[in-house]
Amino acid sequence: MEYLASLFPFMMEGTVVTLKIFFISLITSLPLGVVFAMTRLSKLAPLSVATQFYIWLFRGTPLLLQLLFIYFGLPIIGINIDRFPAALLAFILNYTAYLAEVYRSGIQSIDRGQFEAADVLGLSRWQTLSRIILPQMIKRVLPPISNEVINLIKDTSLVYAIGISELLRVAKIAAVRDALFVPFIMAAIFYLVMTAVIQQTFKWLEDHYAYYR
Repeated sequence: MEYLASLFPFMMEGTVVTLKIFFISLITSLPLGVVFAMTRLSKLAPLSVATQFYIWLFRGTPLLLQLLFIYFGLPIIGINIDRFPAALLAFILNYTAYLAEVYRSGIQSIDRGQFEAADVLGLSRWQTLSRIILPQMIKRVLPPISNEVINLIKDTSLVYAIGISELLRVAKIAAVRDALFVPFIMAAIFYLVMTAVIQQTFKWLEDHYAYYR
């Protein structure tokens, strides 16, 4: 127990870093995903094609590679970014691409007749989206968004590759130093608690928006 108590403060420090990356990435990528979903569906061909390319690029390459490229690759062309901002940039770009596709599929799942009915009623495109389409879409995309958010909390462990001491890196350092597996077990418990909170939050949201069925 004394050993666990001695590890706890360090694990908490790592967890704070993990949660910072998680929340900043999530809060930024959620609305950006909507923006890119709309540009992906835009009737302006250059805008739509550019968005498709961006989504293809960031969904088609590993997040770890993107992290390494931003932190180690960009300095080659004179763009230097500190570790933490580099990690955030990689996570935001990556998860915005994934969420944009989730939102796009949600929007396209809405019956086309609702767009036509809104047009007959004289609603603008923004009014149609904000009052009719997006509220219905939210309910439909909650399960896939929940999966992406759970993946995000776990993917934060990848930032060890650029030297950020998040939860898993702290556990690894302690495990190597003390030649014990206990730090990894503690890290697993921390991750399970965080994912459990996310699952319960999205379960509440699904129940809350159930009236859109």
